[in-house]
Amino acid sequence: MRAIVVTELGGPEVLEPRDEPDPEPGRGQLLVDTEAIGVNFRDIYEREGAGGYSNDPPFVAGAEGAGTVAAVGDGVHDFSVGDRVAWAAAAGSYAERVVVDQDKAVTVPDGVTTEIAAAAILQGMTAHYLAIDTYAVQPHDPVLVHAAAGGVGLLLTQIVKLRGGRVIATTGSEEKAELARGAGADHVLGYDGFADKARELSGGGGVAVVYDGIGKSTFEDSLSSLRPRGHMVLYGAASGQPDPVAAQRLHSGGSLYLTRPGLPHYTATTHELRFRAAEVFGWIADRRLDVRIGARYPLEDARHAQEDLAGRKTTGKVLLMPR
Repeated sequence: MRAIVVTELGGPEVLEPRDEPDPEPGRGQLLVDTEAIGVNFRDIYEREGAGGYSNDPPFVAGAEGAGTVAAVGDGVHDFSVGDRVAWAAAAGSYAERVVVDQDKAVTVPDGVTTEIAAAAILQGMTAHYLAIDTYAVQPHDPVLVHAAAGGVGLLLTQIVKLRGGRVIATTGSEEKAELARGAGADHVLGYDGFADKARELSGGGGVAVVYDGIGKSTFEDSLSSLRPRGHMVLYGAASGQPDPVAAQRLHSGGSLYLTRPGLPHYTATTHELRFRAAEVFGWIADRRLDVRIGARYPLEDARHAQEDLAGRKTTGKVLLMPR
C-alpha cells in the first residue's frame, strides 16, 4: 500500500511517500480501506516532535480518517466487513489501509458520506466538547471564536449558534470573513485590536468565553477581551505556545478561568466517543451542521497539504484522498 512516512522529525520535507506492507488487524482491531484522511495541526506537531508528541521515526503519519472495513481481528463484535467507519485516533492514518482499534471507531450513519465523516470526526467532536462541555454556551452569551473560517472555527460557530450564543468571529481576510458570516457569525473582526472591539460588541463587559486555537499571537488580547469570571479556552497553538501566565493575571482580569482542553480527555471512554460523534453526525444528517471541505489533495501531496494548513492558506477541512 502507499503511505506517507515521517522519515525524521522536522519540516514538511521529511514526509515521504512510500510503499509499505499492508497492516494486519490484531485482536479487537479493524482493517479499513481508507477513503478520506483528515489533515490536522496535530499531524504537524507529530511530524515536528512538538506539542507532546514523541514518536520515533520512521512512522506513518496521521490519525484521522474514514473508510470501509476490509477485515476484522479476533474479538471484534461491534463491526463487520463492509461497514463504514470513521476515527480520530488511529496511528498511521496517512495510508491506503489503516488498522483501527474497534473501541476508537465510530459508525458512519446513513445521510453522512464517508468523505464528510472524515472531514468532521476530529474537528466536529472538538467543536462539540468546546461549546457543550468545556464551557457550556448559554443563550445570548457573547462568544469570541478565533480563526472562525478554519475547520474547527466554522463548526464551532454553528454549534454556538445552535445553543443560542452570539458569535464574535475573527478571521484573516475578507474571503474568510464571508465564510464566517455564512456559518452564522453575528460580527466578524480582523485580529488588529480585536480585544477592544469584542468588549464593545459585548456591551462593554467582555465576552463570556474565548475559543482560541491560535495561541501565542492572540493569547494576551484574548484574556483582555473576557468579562469577569470569563473562560479562556485555549485548544491549539497554530502561532506557537503562549508565554507562561502568572496566576495573579487571572485575578486581576476578573477571576478568570483558563483551561487547555484536548479531545482525548473528552472522548476518554468508548461510550463518550460514540455519543459525541453520533450527535455531530446527527446534526450533519439533519442539515443543522454544514461541513466545508476547503481542499482535497492526493495522498502523495501530503507535504503540500501540511504546508498550506500551516501557512493558513486553507479554509474549512483539508483532506488527503488515497485513491
